[in-house]
Formats: sequence, C-alpha cells, structure tokens
Amino acid sequence: MKLRSVEVQDAQAICAIYNNYVENTVITFEEALVSESMMSERIAAYTRTYPWLVVENAHGHIAGYAYASQWQSRSAYQKTVETTIYTGPSEKGQGYGRVLYTALLDALKKHGYHTAVAGIAVPNPASVAFHEAMGFSKVAHFSEVGHKFGCWVDVGYWQKVF
Repeated sequence: MKLRSVEVQDAQAICAIYNNYVENTVITFEEALVSESMMSERIAAYTRTYPWLVVENAHGHIAGYAYASQWQSRSAYQKTVETTIYTGPSEKGQGYGRVLYTALLDALKKHGYHTAVAGIAVPNPASVAFHEAMGFSKVAHFSEVGHKFGCWVDVGYWQKVF
C-alpha cells in the first residue's frame, strides 16, 4: 500500500472508481458520468487549496482517494472543510479508507483547519460506522433532499473538530 498526493494523470483511475458510484449508488448525487478531463479540472481546482490523496494497492493501481473541499463560501467558514473518500469496490474492507482518511485529517489539522464535515447519503451503515470510528459525530439529518434513481434520499452530516 502506497499513500501519495494526487497527480493530474490519476484522473482516469479516479474516474473508474467514482463513476461506479455515480452509476450504481446514491452515495453521490451526481447522475452523469464524469469524464477524465472533468476530473482533471477538479483535481487542479481543489489541490490549489486543499489536500487530495490517493492510495495504491500492491500492484500500483489506485485503490482509493480522499480529498477536502470548501464547506461554504463565506469567509467565516474558511477553517472548515468538507471531506470526501471513495475506494474501489474490490478494495473495501482492506484498510485503504482508514489509511487515506487518517492522512487526510492529519494534513488538514497540520494546515490549520479546525473542522471537517462529511455528508453521507443515508442509510449507509458502512460509511456511518467508518466516519464514527474516525472520530466524526452526527450533527444533522436532512430528509429527502436528494432525488436519484426515482427515489428520495436523506443526507446526514457528520463533523470532526480538530
């Protein structure tokens, strides 16, 4: 397992992971597949300010990624970030998520961020358990705020203060 900062050339592998969630789950509310060029633009934009990490498996393939992004646009929110993590379907339960999130949260704390917020489409017991194991606590629940695959989806928010 190798942890490192994202590189623009990782966009294709990241799309392969992310688009699986787009096509098959309500975990992301994105409904159209993300192209490699769109993902490259996101990587370039986010990494100007926030960390974005990838983890490679023993074969050198990207097994997952995690990043931070802006929580809200008002200046008073500048020390709060939203965190995101995705792992490949065959990599679940192998420790990649914990390695990624631990490193991401450590980097955020080191760079002076005060609070991390994670939005989770619920129900999602695995993500809830993961975030709570990483020190996040549930702070909000919004009913039927997303609509995907013909169904209304709730979103909960978890928070970690450094």
